[in-house]
Amino acid sequence: MGHFIYIAECADGSLYTGYTNDVEKRIETHNEGKGAKYTRSRLPVRSVYTEEYATKSDAVKREALIKRLKRKEKLKLIAKSAP
Repeated sequence: MGHFIYIAECADGSLYTGYTNDVEKRIETHNEGKGAKYTRSRLPVRSVYTEEYATKSDAVKREALIKRLKRKEKLKLIAKSAP
């Protein structure tokens, strides 16, 4: 089982970073209004970035680092991953 960090873009254009072991299901949960309190009033959300890690510990450490980035830095990270 993989461990993922993800960045979701909310309907208002804001970005939310989180951890999960199933990105698709987590985004679905957010969009059902059952996700994080932050996203509940900013629906719908869509996944715009993911990274996979072998351990939960590594994923959570990376999540903390990404959460400390400024918006501009997060947008650069997202742009670099775009096909």
